[in-house]
Amino acid sequence: MDTLVNLATQLGQALQTRGDMLALAESCTGGMVSTAVTDIAGSSAWFDRGFITYSNAAKQEMLGVSAKILAQHGAVSEETALAMALGALKNSQAHITASITGIAGPTGGSTDKPVGTVCFAWVNKEGLSITATEHYVGNREAVRLQAAIQSISGLLGHL
Repeated sequence: MDTLVNLATQLGQALQTRGDMLALAESCTGGMVSTAVTDIAGSSAWFDRGFITYSNAAKQEMLGVSAKILAQHGAVSEETALAMALGALKNSQAHITASITGIAGPTGGSTDKPVGTVCFAWVNKEGLSITATEHYVGNREAVRLQAAIQSISGLLGHL
């Protein structure tokens, strides 16, 4: 957890220096990244909002993820992660966004998408659009923590 707090602190400093705002779209992490960010005093200067879109309906209603993307690629896909991040950008005052969607377990996995599969996207107003898929090992909490760390690390790498 210390790693997550340290990364969130670094992210806040970088965003504040640049004068940028952040928005997050989280599914399997259930707001873990947003919590790490808002645990930092003064984060309202650089954190606009977080979307916790656990269900497909929430992804569609709050972020505009299309039913077609969900049907063709599933909730755990880079396509869905990208649509979530773009939706967060569109529905916020943010300059940069990150999204996370995955299977934290212990159930819900499949042969194609085993437990520990997590998809990410990072986008900004200048047109940055990066996606990635990771496969984590560990229990539910370990998968979620690794995903949260990767999300913030990705943001830091793309600022």
